[in-house]
Amino acid sequence: MKYSRFTDEQIIGILKEQESGLKTADVCRKHGISEATFYKCKSKFGGTEVSDARKLKALEDENAKLKKLLAETMLDNAILKDVASKKW
Repeated sequence: MKYSRFTDEQIIGILKEQESGLKTADVCRKHGISEATFYKCKSKFGGTEVSDARKLKALEDENAKLKKLLAETMLDNAILKDVASKKW
């Protein structure tokens, strides 16, 4: 099962369950994920706290908005240069 159905906070909770002493196979069976998915999540979120995950998500959202604004501005700039370069 894909881990995208879990929020970042839930994934961190699942990782903490395994760190507390439960077997990886038992944790995976309980939450309906494969061990490969578990280890993929662990490589991404290992050692992360919930507050860190929230900050990371906010930064990713802000970064996406800024990239979109930059792309729109660059497109507008290219259009203006194209129009200004034409001879009337």
